[in-house]
Amino acid sequence: MADILSKLSKPAGATRSKTRLGRGVGSGLGKTAGRGQKGQYARRGTFKPYFEGGQTPLQRRLPKRGFNARNPAIVAEVNVSVLERFSAGVTIDVNTLRQHGIIKGAFDRVKILGNGTLTKKLTVSAHSFSKSAVEKIERAGGKAVVVEESSALAEN
Repeated sequence: MADILSKLSKPAGATRSKTRLGRGVGSGLGKTAGRGQKGQYARRGTFKPYFEGGQTPLQRRLPKRGFNARNPAIVAEVNVSVLERFSAGVTIDVNTLRQHGIIKGAFDRVKILGNGTLTKKLTVSAHSFSKSAVEKIERAGGKAVVVEESSALAEN
C-alpha cells in the first residue's frame, strides 16, 4: 500500500500554470491585461474599503470625540473590602493577591480602591491607591506602600 501511495501523481492536465497578465499583445492578455480601458477597475482591483459611491463615508460623517490610547495600561482593581479576608498583621503585595486568586490574568498595574470597610491592621503594597483606600487602611492601623512598576508583571 505504501509503495502505491508514494508513486501517486496528478493526472495529466489536472493543474494549469497561472495566467501571466500584461506580457505582450501576442499572449491575448497583454496591454490592458484583460481589465478594459480606464475606469476604477482598470486601475485597482475593487472599491476602497468603506467606499460609498462618492457619498461622504460613515467614518467622516460621525463626530470625532475623545482619545483612545493604542496601548492602554491594564489595571487590576482590588477593593479594600476584599482585603478583609487576610489575617491581621499580614503584608499584602501583588504576588499574595495572585496566590489567593483575587487578581488573575495579565495586567500592568494593581490599584487598591476604597469600596467597603477594613478593620484589620495590614501592610498593603500596590502600584497605586485611591485616597479613600489609603484613609481606610491607615484608619485600621495599617500602611499603604506604593511600589514601582516592574517588568515581571508584564510577563505574567
